[in-house]
Amino acid sequence: MKKNEANKKLTANMEDYLEVIADLQKKNGIARVRDIGAQMKVKNSSVNAALNSLTESGYAVHEKYGYVELTNKGKKIASAVKKKHDLLFKFLVDILKIDKKTAEEDACKMEHTISQKTYDRIVEFIKYVEKCKCAKF
Repeated sequence: MKKNEANKKLTANMEDYLEVIADLQKKNGIARVRDIGAQMKVKNSSVNAALNSLTESGYAVHEKYGYVELTNKGKKIASAVKKKHDLLFKFLVDILKIDKKTAEEDACKMEHTISQKTYDRIVEFIKYVEKCKCAKF
């Protein structure tokens, strides 16, 4: 692994790949290039390019024509992104009463850009609303 690759921040797109790979592994036990491409609605060549980058950066293991596996580092990022996505989706649907389709799209965008400080405040707000039950959300 190249030194500059290890320190490069993951793009939102790369985080999406990690999230999809983790989801496929959970559902199917394995992740294949074609399944990743189908879920992300991209060509296999795009998946392979992304996997090369993720492999070079130490987030995934992928041998040509083989299955894709996440490293512990990749699993950690995928789990954090999924957790953030799920909480944002819950906030949008349960608190703000946004329709599920819009909430899914917005949560996917927000999970990559929201600051930790704002995310933490949303977590606290949801806890407060669930505990209080006084607000008519």
